[in-house]
Amino acid sequence: MLENKRIGFIGAGNMGESLIKGLLKSKIVNPERIAASDKTKERLAYIAKNYGVKVFTDNSEVVRGSDIIILAVKSSDIKDVIKEIAGDISKDKLLITIAAGVSMDFLRENLPHPVPPIIRAMPNTPSLVLEGAVGIYLSPGISDTDRDIAVKIFETVGKAVLVEKEEWMDAVTGLSGSGPAYMFLIMEALSDAGVKVGLPRNVANLLAIQTMLGSAKLALESKKHFGELKDMVTSPGGTTIAGLHALEDKGLRGALMDAVEVATKRSEELGKVRE
Repeated sequence: MLENKRIGFIGAGNMGESLIKGLLKSKIVNPERIAASDKTKERLAYIAKNYGVKVFTDNSEVVRGSDIIILAVKSSDIKDVIKEIAGDISKDKLLITIAAGVSMDFLRENLPHPVPPIIRAMPNTPSLVLEGAVGIYLSPGISDTDRDIAVKIFETVGKAVLVEKEEWMDAVTGLSGSGPAYMFLIMEALSDAGVKVGLPRNVANLLAIQTMLGSAKLALESKKHFGELKDMVTSPGGTTIAGLHALEDKGLRGALMDAVEVATKRSEELGKVRE
């Protein structure tokens, strides 16, 4: 499915690099079938040295030589990039964008007709260590082959989920796109709390990180409801229920729900401004 495809990355930043790394580690694509462009020559030199892929300063050259084009540029740069490469995008290519808040309508309006198959994806930063969460939205009429290609690409960097409605991509951004920042804040707070009650910082850091990591793995592999997993730790009259009471009293649950909601709304606003 992907073995004979040529994949081009417009943008070789952190997300572009994570996908290149995932593809190569999975061995489903050889480095000679991957090309990348970037506006920073130093970045391209790094990518070429570390991954052995072809690099270019010209975005259009990458597009012309690729069957699958992945737009891995910042949302603020997407219009200029589309304008630059539009003449080289044909209907037989597959276009995948990972730019937050860039709608299908925006892409269709700025691409030549007939418009190629388009897929939107929202990976998060844990993709850098191949443990990402990726929401994928398929434009109407996407073939099963193109769908499977997109899923296979993003499964090389973590867990991929198909999203049925495009408007849900803003919610994906608010939850998993922004979510790592919420998790880092929680880990930082747990570490600070450990230091407050007497632990050395390095010990508190390790315990906070491993607790977050282990809890996530247990939730993923056990497939139990979060509430059931919580109850497994919570003994009557014990330490955990005392801690949970304090968290509920301070409104942690509501604060996290509010964070996802406002991040979702901000993603919606950024998309409207871009259009």
